[in-house]
Amino acid sequence: MNPDTDTPLRLLVVDDQPIIRRGLALMLGAEPGIRVVGQAADGQEALDLALALHPDVVLMDLQMPHMGGVAATRQITQALAQTRVVVLTTFDDDERVFEAVLAGAQAYLLKDATEAELLETVRAVHRGESRLSPTVARKVLNQFRALAQAVAAPPGPAPDKPAPPTADLAQEPLTDKEERVLTLLAEGLPNREIAAQMFLAEGTIKNYVSRIMEKLHARNRTELAVLAAGRHE
Repeated sequence: MNPDTDTPLRLLVVDDQPIIRRGLALMLGAEPGIRVVGQAADGQEALDLALALHPDVVLMDLQMPHMGGVAATRQITQALAQTRVVVLTTFDDDERVFEAVLAGAQAYLLKDATEAELLETVRAVHRGESRLSPTVARKVLNQFRALAQAVAAPPGPAPDKPAPPTADLAQEPLTDKEERVLTLLAEGLPNREIAAQMFLAEGTIKNYVSRIMEKLHARNRTELAVLAAGRHE
């Protein structure tokens, strides 16, 4: 759905705790421009409903029976290119955060977030933006740094785990325009606004973003935003 139209944002709420799930559905469904089209109690149900309903945004818990939120996020984002996932969880350990981002989540919030923060995140993700709280962004950035150090490390004894898929890829430098696009993307701007600021066509910005993702070996805009934060610290 186009966020610029009057069509309501179609939201799927996923949480294994009934009180939290229903509370979120009631709260967000009462907001103008948002329609809760379904509720799921586990990852498998979330996947089934997402494939049937094609929601614009899925609000996804992580720790659930039958299928966890990371696996559900991965399958939903692979099957439905227009559906975006917002993770809402109590867990903020580094590995779980990193796995959710790699699975395709466009935002990662903890359950102590305010109602206003949750609402703005859902709407921002629907607009094509990414959202990570500063604490979560630092965790993801640390994981990317560890990965980069592993890639740059000199050859040694065979590791216990297979090398990351980017280990055999050299990072190609970005052009000045690509650096500018990356900076604006890190600020959360969608392609349309980046195009306006750079006086370029939106299609040209999409091409730049695709090329930057190739050069930095990123899988989605969230990874690009985190990488950009690290480059400009």
